[in-house]
Amino acid sequence: MISFDNTESAFAYKSDKELKKANFLFSTMGSPFLVNMGLKLMPFAIKAHLPFTKSIIRSTIFKQFVGGETLQETAAVADKLGKYNVQVILDYGVEGGDDGEEGYDHAREEFIKVIEYAATQANIPFMSIKITGIVRFGLLEKIDAYMHDCEGSLIKRYYKVLEQLSAGEKDEWERAVQRLLKICDCAGKNNIGVLVDAEETWIQDPVDAITILMMDTYNKNKVVIYNTIQLYRHDRLAFLKDSYEAALEKNFILGAKLVRGAYMEKERKRAAEMGYASPIQPDKNTCDNDYNAAVKFCVEHLENIALIVASHNEYSNLYTTQLLDEKGLPHNHPHVHFSQLYGMSDNITFNLANSHCSVSKYLPFGPIKDVIPYLMRRAQENSSAVGQTGRELSLIKKEMQRRKKK
Repeated sequence: MISFDNTESAFAYKSDKELKKANFLFSTMGSPFLVNMGLKLMPFAIKAHLPFTKSIIRSTIFKQFVGGETLQETAAVADKLGKYNVQVILDYGVEGGDDGEEGYDHAREEFIKVIEYAATQANIPFMSIKITGIVRFGLLEKIDAYMHDCEGSLIKRYYKVLEQLSAGEKDEWERAVQRLLKICDCAGKNNIGVLVDAEETWIQDPVDAITILMMDTYNKNKVVIYNTIQLYRHDRLAFLKDSYEAALEKNFILGAKLVRGAYMEKERKRAAEMGYASPIQPDKNTCDNDYNAAVKFCVEHLENIALIVASHNEYSNLYTTQLLDEKGLPHNHPHVHFSQLYGMSDNITFNLANSHCSVSKYLPFGPIKDVIPYLMRRAQENSSAVGQTGRELSLIKKEMQRRKKK
């Protein structure tokens, strides 16, 4: 039986000094006032090039949640994790460019560099991409709006919409598709999995459509492309099952990375302001039930689904291992992987690794100014999720006490 209370395993990779820093950081993030003040000051301080700003960020929140500013810096973290049988999902921290087409082309090349680097490392089986890193948000929004006005399956609606775009928009979208094809082609040749991040609901339909089309091309004999499914949306369990049916029909393996979600407050606010029904689950319990039902559905269909349980929920991770046990399947089944964010839930990650699960840390990297949006989300997450922060702190303090007694 896996125990997520084993702090010796959870923090074996951290020195006493690193553990004390983590204790300070999570204590600070437990204060909404301090977090809100920091969130207001951080972007301004970076833009204004205020003295010591980068060094303070680098030695605190950046060091806790980010692998480094470059691939070379990140390699040291990946190597350290590898010693404890923990793999890495590399994430180049670009979140939509301000440099237009040139910026999107640059992002494509950076993603390809990540894939080529990962292919040289036994410990890095996956990398993550955001479609908003390679195409204009406004175009995704327009395609999504058109798709909502059409009837039929996701792919049928997608192709109908392409006919409604202007010549310039068609060319722009085709350039985006070509960027994604180059990334996926490189990943397929190098046997690196590509995890396509989920986006806001009002741009998600074209992201889902293009990701499924990429799976139809690259997931025939092995799993290269994974879609991210946010179960805090009330329609995503049904979407998972529809995606499975599409995989059976088209004869490809469905790659499904299951998360709870990242845009809840933004989604609810927009729905209220624009007067449409919120896409978010009515409560946490309903979200948890759908998440665990999605896990069960995937485990029951592992011959056609490759599952990534990307969760900080202890029960969901434990439940997955129990389902595998019930079916007599190994914890390191080739179609089952677990993952948590770097800097969080070490008690889950390292104890899963000790139980021979295939498990990784999601490891972002990039210049500080580029990963600020990511760091702001982590700070907000830990500030609003009091239970999560409290759990992190209690485990860190427990381990500090254990080491003192040695």
